[in-house]
Amino acid sequence: MRIIPAIDIIDGKCVRLYQGDYNQKTIYSEDPLDIAKRFEDAGLQYLHLVDLDGAKAKQIVNHKVLEKITSKTSLLVDFGGGISSDEMIKIPFECGAKQVTIGSVAVKSPETVARWMKLYGADAIIIGADVLKEKIQIHGWQEDSKLYIYDFIANYLEKGIQYVMCTDISKDGTMQGAATDLYQKIKEQFPDLKLIASGGIGSLNDVEACAKISCEGVIIGKAIYEGKIKLTDLRF
Repeated sequence: MRIIPAIDIIDGKCVRLYQGDYNQKTIYSEDPLDIAKRFEDAGLQYLHLVDLDGAKAKQIVNHKVLEKITSKTSLLVDFGGGISSDEMIKIPFECGAKQVTIGSVAVKSPETVARWMKLYGADAIIIGADVLKEKIQIHGWQEDSKLYIYDFIANYLEKGIQYVMCTDISKDGTMQGAATDLYQKIKEQFPDLKLIASGGIGSLNDVEACAKISCEGVIIGKAIYEGKIKLTDLRF
């Protein structure tokens, strides 16, 4: 299972939100590159980098942060936030991202994402499913799409998608445990899906719970920054 630490960016700084609320943010570092280097030094291979400014603005804002991290570390970065057009999706790949996470556009324009999958490869695209009460939320979690997660995934599996990153917004930033019941339901319906769990991780037990239900990867954010999980414990 991939262990994927997260860096969320607002104004070029490393932050965490509580349940996706931009008004409830904590700044953990002025320098995301320093945080990324710490992850690399701890032996981690992956990084989930989120441009929260971009998610809100519907266009990439913090690509320079991505470029710094990919040029000065060996981390395999997936980048999300603000990827909204053919021009926008080029930017993270040009800046060194290995994968991109597509959220709002995946809901609004599935045909666009299907085209991107053919252009860049299905393994380079992660569909970001941000969920509240099993319904997909979009535009930085500010809007309810009214689309159920299961229908959403089924549609993309028909298009050949491999990866889905599912975030339960009610869990995000709480460190109260992952949405394992939700992930279990998803895996039961779509056993071959490479499901990346995100939101609520607060301990190694939560990480192990995601491994037990065969998640492809797990995103860990606030628990690292708050010292609930030590980087040295994440060398799985």
